[in-house]
Amino acid sequence: MKRLALLSVSDKTGIVDLARQLVEKFDFDLISSGGTAKTLQEDGLPVTKVSDYTGSPEILGGRVKTLHPRIHGGILGRPDVEQDKVDMEANGIRPVDLVVVNLYPFEKTIAQPNVTVAEAIEKIDIGGPTMVRAAAKNFAHLTILCDPSQYDEYLGELANSDGAVSLEFRQKMAGQAFAHTYNYDRAISSYFAELNQEEDTALSTTYNLSGNKIQTLRYGENPHQVASWYSSGSTGWTSATKLQGKELSYNNLVDLEAARRIIAEFPDDEPAAAVLKHTNPCGVAVAGSLAEAYEKAFNADSISAFGGIVALNQPIDATTATALTKTFLECVVAPGCDSEAEAILKAKSKLRILLLPDLVTGEKHTIKAIAGGFLVQARDDLLENPSQWEIVTEKQPTPQQIAEMLFAQKVVKHVKSNAIVVTGDRTTLGIGAGQMNRVGSVKIALEQAGEKAQGAVLASDGFFPFDDSVRSAANAGITAIIQPGGSIRDKDSIAAANELGIVMVLSGVRHFLH
Repeated sequence: MKRLALLSVSDKTGIVDLARQLVEKFDFDLISSGGTAKTLQEDGLPVTKVSDYTGSPEILGGRVKTLHPRIHGGILGRPDVEQDKVDMEANGIRPVDLVVVNLYPFEKTIAQPNVTVAEAIEKIDIGGPTMVRAAAKNFAHLTILCDPSQYDEYLGELANSDGAVSLEFRQKMAGQAFAHTYNYDRAISSYFAELNQEEDTALSTTYNLSGNKIQTLRYGENPHQVASWYSSGSTGWTSATKLQGKELSYNNLVDLEAARRIIAEFPDDEPAAAVLKHTNPCGVAVAGSLAEAYEKAFNADSISAFGGIVALNQPIDATTATALTKTFLECVVAPGCDSEAEAILKAKSKLRILLLPDLVTGEKHTIKAIAGGFLVQARDDLLENPSQWEIVTEKQPTPQQIAEMLFAQKVVKHVKSNAIVVTGDRTTLGIGAGQMNRVGSVKIALEQAGEKAQGAVLASDGFFPFDDSVRSAANAGITAIIQPGGSIRDKDSIAAANELGIVMVLSGVRHFLH
């Protein structure tokens, strides 16, 4: 008797070629469900519809078609178990040698804008995961394929072993199948968790984390660390287009995500640029044009910018492209790139240029691994509202100072704690990052700003425990300070600001970034 293959796929990539080789080279019979059967028939391949094989029609608009004893008995039957053989013969069940199933595109569906709950629900596969799990469970006797990338390897197994398939291969495919259904269920579970949250700050009692490998990276943070890139959906960096350049590294991707988060602070009608190094900004600026914004951001700390990551919130134009080619950079990300700019950038063929049209949307949570588990928190995506700030000094801020402090606040939340940012003319002038005490960060930021600190503003991600930093800022020429407040010594810092004639504003929001 010929071997039997069951083919039922949503993604029909490569399915016709696979089916043709199964029939013509390896003498398989094919059974298939509606859409897949139609595809194979249109290509002239002999295939029996599942409904004809089972004698039961597809019902409920296709919701029920493969859930039948002749299907699952053929998948789960064990030819070395006598009772199984008896049951299969009594019910006219043929053993299935190969199951090829992939599932309805649930994640792609919910990634679409304005998708309704009803539309999402219809993309929850029932029969598919059941067949995949059944076939994976019975890998001792058959093979499960759930991804078109596996087809060639399976055909190679058949060709190199006189039509046989090794147990090792079947077990490997079974493991990938269970990972496939796990990821599928995780996506559905996460979707319902979001639907059922009573408030945005709620986190469910379980948190599922999984992904599909996109590529193996050369190494991690250091050459002795193995690393891979996984995708948890079809959005974000998975959807980015690499216009040119070398392969992305682990550190590139970490830096690019930090750059995306900063540039997402600025609306696309306000040209903005950010230059990063080791996830910290070394220059951020907004201006009247993209090229001007980049030049301001680069010149804010041109030494640190060497070998940095650049994020732009508007498509790259020719003038900006020319500026980008003047120094060594690792990566540039922007929502687009015009043809003239693309031609200019080719002069730096090793420079990685990524196009990510949606720079704003990111993951809703941050996740950090700890021994025995992981921590999950909501992203710090709070939008600053100057109307909620508290002006605590006798001297009142000007509208220009309010606007400058808002810019500084947008940047300081993306600088490693303890974080201090000095800005002027919507450009970073000095940044103190990751110091063990706030005084050290203030000193670094003011020294970097130098004479440009005259008339500038200073933002702090946390409160000042003493008034020493306020005095240092005033001595350097700072005219306005924004900080969250909340110290038992706030009155000392406020008194120092009044004494020195500078503005102090309490935002009421701390922006630690650990």
